[in-house]
Amino acid sequence: MISELLTRLRFLILRKRHREFDDEIEFHLNEAIKSKIEDGLEPVEARRQALIEFGGIELTREQCERQRPGWWIGTVIQDVRYAFRGFGRNPLFTISVLITLALGIGSTTAVFSVVDLILFRPLPYAEPSRIVSLGFVHPLERQEFVMGRFYEEWQTYQTPFSALAAQSTGVHHCDLIENEPTQRSCISFQSTFLPLFGISPALGRNFLPEEDRANGPRVMMVSYGLWRGHYDADPHILNRMIDVDGNPVRIVGVLPKDFEFPTLEAADVVFPLALNPAVQQTVNGGFGESMRLFARLKPGVSVAQAFAQMQPLFNGDLKWFPPSAKSETRLSIRTLRDRQMQESRLVAWVLFCFVLAVLLIACANVSGLMMARGAGRQRELAVRSAIGASRGRLTRQALTETLVLSSAGGLAGLAVAQALVLVFVHLAPAGIPFISKAHLDLRIGVFAALISCLCAVIVGIATALQKPKLAALNAKTSMSRHHAFSRRVLVTTQIAVSIVLLSGAALLIRSFMKIEEQNLGMRTDRALTVEVTVPQLRYNTNQKVMDLYLRLESSLRRLPGTRAVAVTDSTPPGGWQDGFRFSDLHVEGKPPTPAGTGGTVVGRFVTPDYFRALNIQIFRGRNFADQDRTQQQREVILSRSLAERLFPGEDPVGKRFLDTAVSGAGAVVIGVADNVKNSGLTEESNPEMYTLRRSVSGDWSGDHLMLIVDSAMPTAMLQPWVRSEVSAIDRTIPLRMEPLNASLRRLADRPRFEATLLGFFALTGLVLSIVGLYGLIAYMTAQRAQEIGLRMALGATQSNILRLIANDGLRMVLVGSAVGLGIALVTSHVLKTMLFQVSIYDPLTYILIPLLLSSVALVAILIPAHAATRVDPAITLRAE
Repeated sequence: MISELLTRLRFLILRKRHREFDDEIEFHLNEAIKSKIEDGLEPVEARRQALIEFGGIELTREQCERQRPGWWIGTVIQDVRYAFRGFGRNPLFTISVLITLALGIGSTTAVFSVVDLILFRPLPYAEPSRIVSLGFVHPLERQEFVMGRFYEEWQTYQTPFSALAAQSTGVHHCDLIENEPTQRSCISFQSTFLPLFGISPALGRNFLPEEDRANGPRVMMVSYGLWRGHYDADPHILNRMIDVDGNPVRIVGVLPKDFEFPTLEAADVVFPLALNPAVQQTVNGGFGESMRLFARLKPGVSVAQAFAQMQPLFNGDLKWFPPSAKSETRLSIRTLRDRQMQESRLVAWVLFCFVLAVLLIACANVSGLMMARGAGRQRELAVRSAIGASRGRLTRQALTETLVLSSAGGLAGLAVAQALVLVFVHLAPAGIPFISKAHLDLRIGVFAALISCLCAVIVGIATALQKPKLAALNAKTSMSRHHAFSRRVLVTTQIAVSIVLLSGAALLIRSFMKIEEQNLGMRTDRALTVEVTVPQLRYNTNQKVMDLYLRLESSLRRLPGTRAVAVTDSTPPGGWQDGFRFSDLHVEGKPPTPAGTGGTVVGRFVTPDYFRALNIQIFRGRNFADQDRTQQQREVILSRSLAERLFPGEDPVGKRFLDTAVSGAGAVVIGVADNVKNSGLTEESNPEMYTLRRSVSGDWSGDHLMLIVDSAMPTAMLQPWVRSEVSAIDRTIPLRMEPLNASLRRLADRPRFEATLLGFFALTGLVLSIVGLYGLIAYMTAQRAQEIGLRMALGATQSNILRLIANDGLRMVLVGSAVGLGIALVTSHVLKTMLFQVSIYDPLTYILIPLLLSSVALVAILIPAHAATRVDPAITLRAE
């Protein structure tokens, strides 16, 4: 009772001091009482709480209540209720803020769910930071590898690692012969492999050391997917004998469900590596099989220290390398994360920075909206301040309001993030590690909560800085110079950030356009590729493989509309390709090229129709002919670039040279073909040498070849015919058919995905910036309505008013564009490795982007400016 009397007395004293504010105070007090009555309070209680609130004694009340546990809960609840009531009175403002926050928080959360897997989340192994990939690196093999001969020495003499384990260099196909024969992808690793990674089988056991030796028991492990899908999760699968490639093999284990090979390859069946030292000495000229090698660092040993300790072993092994490879072979030791992510890390960081910039724009936009709302509440805040509300109390209320908005925006953002993640996974191409596993979980939810709080703090501070002034009590709502300047700075910042985003996205889009527009040197729209994997059980000799492919070639040539059928080991530009060093080629009568110089030459074995099937032009000499298949002489066709390097200024046709990469085999040049893109779409093409695949069994090794069919028939109609012809020869041969155009589009999927994603976020930032600009100009125009009316009453024309409003907005656009261009030019070097035939200082980009933004911004400026020209001076002055 005494506190109420003191409150009333204080109110009367303030009222006497500010008699000119009497009506204003009474108005706000009555409004507060009405709101509390609407909330269900009795009139007496409503007036009592309103007096307490407007009397500014909340802190005194808090001090009195701090003696009770949880005293602050009531105050927080009161602030939250007040915030909800205020937002309910202005639903348009609330919806605008929630949509902006949902876009910013949702986009950031969705992208973080992807980049977290690439940059931050630990790999699914025990102590993954200590696992490294090591071996030799050569221009022909960019991933680390080690030969069997050297691996034996490394196991014996290495010192920085506590464990070593090898894996075969890639998957191969094997036939599981059961009730329904099936072909599966198979791989091999050592018995030490799973322990090195801290992995235990989901069912059964790991390989035993005796099983990992030459001529040891034949055993295998199967993947969790094969066990669930092919064997119906049979719990009794262990020790079952399975016929693999005609040999009985015992199943001893099932790999874990989420097991990932460190090479990120997928395999259904795993065999022991079972290295045989005697066999290793006969493979690859005595160097042994090529393998992938992984190791676990000893505690306290860094990657740099391991490199220094392994360097003497590497130098000792290097002396056995041929001179052509010695100068270009180096030792590589890097963490497993570095090996797996490679160039994806740069893309992830760029994408994350892009979306953080969008979040910054969204926060700036919301800050501008909150400042505009705060300017409209100046009289309310001034009244509360004048009758005793402390600055801390008002700041806490402002932070509570922004926290409520950010929390609601964060919840809506999670829905947006889920939708975006589904889109990412659906559109993502192969080759970006882990993106298919992106999803929202507790870790991502915590991140969303953190950035929601960050947004609340940023926006709340900007709002809380609006200090209420008593002068606002005797005037209409207005925007102070300080508030107007702050909002101009926010909008200018948004425009600058948008310029940076748009410039980066434009560079990537132009790069993608260059990729699609480049000349490949061949025609792909009519070609159908038929990938054939030969069952090793029935085609276990080169002669059988040759007979099969010759029959397939002959059969497919008889199809209606067929122009050409060729057999090759791969197709350009992105297929697997063999290669050798330019210095391995020795032209007769000329000094040899210094060892290790000249770069890489692509070698491709083809049949006569290869150039016709892909419409590759022969410039000099002639194409291969069917009668050449029976020739003993090795005949080759050179690409134009290789011919110019081997025979500068000469006609290469009829010239001979030796190829030391093929045991000094001699070859004669019969033609020169056009250059063809052969190392992917973005890499520099290598010179190429085509060798005729003759009717000799020695030219038909391997179980994996490809046919190219060029037909007048559309590829979709051609595929059933091809399948029927192959089935007539051998119905058990697995086929994989695809138009060559489809594989080309797949090569462009990654740059297309990157450009699309960054372009989407850049446009999102642009829209948010333009909305912020429009909101500021519209608000400032409304604030200047009386000024505009007075100017028009004194003779100002509509064009004068239009120029007055537009100039203010254009100044922000020009300043923001200038600042943004400067930042874009400084930061564009980050994108250098992601661009193809586009300079990071591309003038077209830095001219068109500001023009685009200025054009869109001009529309956003002219709409409220044009509305200002319709102001009726008489009505405005009468209101004044």
